[in-house]
Parts: sequence; structure tokens; C-alpha cells
Amino acid sequence: MEEIMKIGIIIETKAAEKVWNALRFAIASLNKQNEVKIFLMGEAVEIDDIKDDQFDVANKRSDYEAAGGQILACGTCIKSRHLEDKTSCPISTMNDCVDMVTWADKTVTF
Repeated sequence: MEEIMKIGIIIETKAAEKVWNALRFAIASLNKQNEVKIFLMGEAVEIDDIKDDQFDVANKRSDYEAAGGQILACGTCIKSRHLEDKTSCPISTMNDCVDMVTWADKTVTF
């Protein structure tokens, strides 16, 4: 029997393929009954604007959230891009990121 883990994922890019793969990793982790949280930092807070025919980030994000995954986004990064009224992500703090990392058994970054 596999050990259930708490996995924190930090995404720092808006490159469609990398974000898509991070979400695929998160979904696979949830499918193995792990707990998963994602924290968006830097340009990753622009996740709502990622459009790519091959790497459908919006669809993968919906799958992740439907599976019970949680996404947090750096408030400072959102504010520096003037996206406060345009983001669907919960605006979070660096303390929330630290809390996620200390909560997690393992943390990965994309």
C-alpha cells in the first residue's frame, strides 16, 4: 500500500506546456489519494491568460479543481500585474506559501 502524502507544488512560469504538466502531476497525485496544494508565484499568476491549442491549461485546471485540488496565488505578484479584478485565484500571501511548504511532506517547483 502506498503512503499518502501531502504535496505542495509551486508554479513560477506561464509557459503553457510547463503549467499543463504541473497540473497533470497534481491530478496524478490526487488520483493516488495524496493531498495537493498549488501556489502560483511570479508570472504563473497569469494562469487565466494562458491559451494554447496543444496544452489546454484551462481544462487541466478545471480537472484539478474538480478532483479537489486547491490553488493559491501570490497577492504581491497579482498586484504588481494589476490583476486583482481579473484573477480567479484566491489572493494569498508569502506566509500562505510558507504554510504550504511546511504542511507538505514534499514540495516541487515547476
